[in-house]
Amino acid sequence: MRILVIGSGGREHTICWSLKKSDKVKELFCAPGNAGISQIAECVPIPVSQFDELTRFAKEASIDLVFVGPDDPLADGIVDAFEAAGIPAFGPNKAAAEIEGSKIFMKNLLKKYNIPTAKYETFTDYEAASAYLREQSIPIVIKADGLAAGKGVTVAYSMEEAEKALREAMVDKVFGEAGNQIVIEEFLEGQEMSILAFVDGETVKPMVPAQDHKPIFDGDKGPNTGGMGTYTPLPHIDPAIIEESITNIIIPTAKAMVSEGRPFRGVLFAGLMMTKDGPKTIEFNARMGDPETQVVLPRLKTDLVDIVLAAMNGRLGDLDIEWSDEAAVCVVAASEGYPASYPKGCVITGIAEAEAQGALVFHAGTALKDGQFVTNGGRVLGIVGRGRDIAEARARAYEAVSVISFEGMQNRTDIAAKALR
Repeated sequence: MRILVIGSGGREHTICWSLKKSDKVKELFCAPGNAGISQIAECVPIPVSQFDELTRFAKEASIDLVFVGPDDPLADGIVDAFEAAGIPAFGPNKAAAEIEGSKIFMKNLLKKYNIPTAKYETFTDYEAASAYLREQSIPIVIKADGLAAGKGVTVAYSMEEAEKALREAMVDKVFGEAGNQIVIEEFLEGQEMSILAFVDGETVKPMVPAQDHKPIFDGDKGPNTGGMGTYTPLPHIDPAIIEESITNIIIPTAKAMVSEGRPFRGVLFAGLMMTKDGPKTIEFNARMGDPETQVVLPRLKTDLVDIVLAAMNGRLGDLDIEWSDEAAVCVVAASEGYPASYPKGCVITGIAEAEAQGALVFHAGTALKDGQFVTNGGRVLGIVGRGRDIAEARARAYEAVSVISFEGMQNRTDIAAKALR
């Protein structure tokens, strides 16, 4: 098969790495890709937003299958565009991708079908939202309705912080049109958990659970990012709670989407909170998580191509998907200043040494300049250690981090620390 992956981040590097292991893959392309992806796939310099150019390339290159990575093109209908051109694409169509594209749609869906989530109200008017906010208790969560590159959510621990987040989203438009509508949501306490699942309509095949670390600094301090590290499995979370999350949240959501005439086909990502009242939904994404993918796919034993083809042909329910028992820990190396403005073009050293130690190094924001890897994004690398348990995987991840360097590099030092307690 000739496969085209859409995207340019660490998630897409991991997807390419996983697909490359299949003996069914004859040629692998990625648009636009990055410097790391270019080592294992042919990168095609077409932006993810250029649907006409992408479909034209796919036709000319005789692409058999497209695997879409990022959220924005899914929300904008890239799968519909490929299918209209007669090219099979793995991912939800535009109608189904709204489960991530609009937080208000997602919250209203969960409310309609009695799927556990935080209490909330939605607003299009700033003054009304501000008046409601002042009546609420702190902490509280402010969410821009639309896609905001993982940065449209603020967990406010003071009324001043909440009011600032509301003003930035609705008045200052820091997230553009994504902030035209906002959700003010009850703060949920507990352990977070991410469960990704392969989905084909009502058929749900969960992946192994993972836990993400969103804030930039140790101890979950500072502004939220796209993710500073992940790990799997979750030994500190009762397996019965994991099963309850799948049974009471993920499967009913897939069924709800079918009932709404928006059957979901692709990867459904559930961001969950283990509260004292049981698991509740924080968010749904319409694609693989980043950096969750970097620890989940290395544990996948079944051929990813077989899973994708089964889902696309309505045979997902017939497939047994196997996972390894090993642990995986991913530490993100980020640019100085991220998640705000950051420099680019800093030379990266130590990647080969880290890989020689057995680490997986997935490129998120890199480029090639004069034969050297250089920084080209906020999150630069996802450095993954694997082992018999979390402790061993974590030690190997941080050992690899210690040999990688670029000017201003920052990373959290407490990824997966909760799982050791």
